[in-house]
Amino acid sequence: MLPSPKLPYPSAKLPPPTQIRWSSAAASPSVQRDCKVSRREISTSPLLLLVGSQTVTPLFPDLSKARADQISSDKDTSTSCRDKVPTEKAFLDISIDGEPTGKIVIGLYADEVPAGVARFVTLVTGAAGISYRRKEFVKIMPNYIQHGGIRSYGETGSFENLIGEWERSKEEKCTKNLAGKVGIVVIDPSRPPPKAKLVARNGKLEIDEEEVGVGPNGTEFVITTADSSELDESVLVVGEIVEGMNVVEKMRAVKTVKENTGSPYFRVAKLIGDKRAVVAERGFNRPYSKIIVSNCGLLE
Repeated sequence: MLPSPKLPYPSAKLPPPTQIRWSSAAASPSVQRDCKVSRREISTSPLLLLVGSQTVTPLFPDLSKARADQISSDKDTSTSCRDKVPTEKAFLDISIDGEPTGKIVIGLYADEVPAGVARFVTLVTGAAGISYRRKEFVKIMPNYIQHGGIRSYGETGSFENLIGEWERSKEEKCTKNLAGKVGIVVIDPSRPPPKAKLVARNGKLEIDEEEVGVGPNGTEFVITTADSSELDESVLVVGEIVEGMNVVEKMRAVKTVKENTGSPYFRVAKLIGDKRAVVAERGFNRPYSKIIVSNCGLLE
C-alpha cells in the first residue's frame, strides 16, 4: 500500500472510501486498483484523488493531450505548406553594373496559385509584349530583395484575381514567405492611407479621397533570403528558388542607401502624409549598383 500523501492543511482529513457517493452511474469515474504512482505525481497533480490504494481518474478533460493534438495538427499544416511541388521552371539571368552575375532558376506552384503563376510566366516570357528584361531590382532588405516591376506599359492584366488568391492563401494560416521563396507584391504595407480633401462638384463641396503614392500593380516581386513573416500581409508566394541562391547572395551584398526613419523631420512628414516623405522612403535601401534582369524565360 502506498503511503498517504501530505495534505496542505494538517487538520484536513480524507473521508473513508465508504462515504464517497456519486450522483449517477454515468458520472462515476473509472477506478484503477493497485496503480503505482510516484511521489512527484502525487505532489504535482491536484486532479488526483487517492483513497487508500485506489486511484480515481480526474473529473476534468485531459487538457494536456488536447494541446498536444493541436500542436501536432499545426505542425502537419506547416509541413504541408513547405512541401508544395513546383510544376514548371522559370529563369532570371542577373547582371550587376553590366557584369553577368549568374542564373536564378525558380520552381513555380501552378497547381496551388494558378493566377499568380500565370502573371509571373507572362512577364518572364514577354507573352503580352512586356517583360522583366532590362528591368531593375529596386530594394535590398535584410530578409528579401525586391524587383521594381513594370510601370510604363499601362495595363498588365487582371489584378483582382491576384488579390483573391492571396486572400485564400492567408486562410491556410501558415508561414508562406520562407527563405528562398519568390512572391508577387499585391499590397504595399508602407503606402499611407488616402488623404481626405474638399473638392467642388456641380456647385457643391464634397469630400474626396486622394491616393498618396502609387500602389502595386501585380508586377513587382520579391526573393526572400530569410524567413520573412513581415511579407505575409503583402506578398503572394508563387514559387521557390531551386538553383542560384549564390547569385541571390551576391545581389544581397550590394551596398544600399541607408534608412533615415529615425529623423524627427521624416517622422512628422510621414505622420501628416507629406508626399516628400513617401518619395524619401521609397529611396531607402535602394542599391547603389544597377541590378537588372538581363534575360528571362521558361525552361523546358
